[in-house]
Amino acid sequence: MKLLRNGKNILASVERITKFGIWILVNGKEYFLDYKSFPYFKGKPKKYISNVRLVHGFHLHWPDLDVDLEMNILENKEKYPLIYKS
Repeated sequence: MKLLRNGKNILASVERITKFGIWILVNGKEYFLDYKSFPYFKGKPKKYISNVRLVHGFHLHWPDLDVDLEMNILENKEKYPLIYKS
């Protein structure tokens, strides 16, 4: 989804959904979110996963899934070792 902030386009979009995880493009940089570390995407409808918003330039929000991630988590996975367990 494209957002306009201070006259500058900010882009966040899901590029690919695979059996291992999802590939997301944020501001021209691609990230892989594997289902082991991010299980809340596994088995969810494609239209829900694809509906992502970049808020304030550093916060990803999936409104249909009630999932929120800060970009710092994707940039520095080693600093966030906790893994979601259902």
